Amino acid sequence: QRDQMSNISSITQFLLLAFADTRELQLLHFWLFLGIYLAALLGNGLIIITVGAPPLHPPMYFFLLNLSLLDLGSISTTVPTSMANSLWETRTISYPGCAAQVFLLFFLMSAEVYLLTVMAYDRYVAICKPLHYGTLLGSRTCVHMAAAAWGSGFLNAVMHTANTFSISFCHGNAVDQFFCEIPQILKLSCSDAYLREVGLLVFSVCITFGCFVFIVVSYVQIFRAVLRIPSQQGRHKAFSTCLPHLAVVSLFISTGMFAYLKPPSISSPFLDLVVAVLYMVVPPAVNPLIY
Repeated sequence: QRDQMSNISSITQFLLLAFADTRELQLLHFWLFLGIYLAALLGNGLIIITVGAPPLHPPMYFFLLNLSLLDLGSISTTVPTSMANSLWETRTISYPGCAAQVFLLFFLMSAEVYLLTVMAYDRYVAICKPLHYGTLLGSRTCVHMAAAAWGSGFLNAVMHTANTFSISFCHGNAVDQFFCEIPQILKLSCSDAYLREVGLLVFSVCITFGCFVFIVVSYVQIFRAVLRIPSQQGRHKAFSTCLPHLAVVSLFISTGMFAYLKPPSISSPFLDLVVAVLYMVVPPAVNPLIY
């Protein structure tokens, strides 16, 4: 028992999964991630500068500004650490650094799910209730909705981070992922306390699924309304404002859901790595291109 307790208290850092064993592949990973990171910085930075400059824009652009801020935050939480590890041939991340990564990722990713849901509502009102658009989505309402998305993400992150790092770890300190991810950290726990966090994760997945259902229902209504538009030009314009959002939602939620819900039988370190890159690294770089 004493050995176990000393083992628990002695974890001051975690070991992240290395992308490659050979120096050439480590450098390839560094340059590849650097390219993606710079593309994400440039794309999201341009959106923030363009939309952030006056005069006032429609609500869609205000939400897009928030989406770019979230994307910049989420890619900056994982990619620079991973690049530094490949460059300096190390795998370590400090205990507080790992906790900070978990907190920021949950905060930003949760807020992004809620924001994408709000953006679906924005598109629904714009196309299905255009005459009420100004009253239903005034500037104050938009600010409140965006603040609710950020605030909910923050509370979600506090809950998950506090729960995860209150657990005792006694199965080493090697995390099978290139960043600190809760399911991988839970594998290191040595008590049944981790089941509480599993329950919380299931709760979060259910909320995400609820958001997804809301988005799908919104788009069913939108497409029904668009197909009733008599002119082909009008239909094309309506579709063109919705398709970017639909593409972003599909990419983000499908890869995220697969990462967390895939059966253990098909799980492997390589597949986990690829899926994590798909839902963590690709969307922030691709979203500005889509929009």
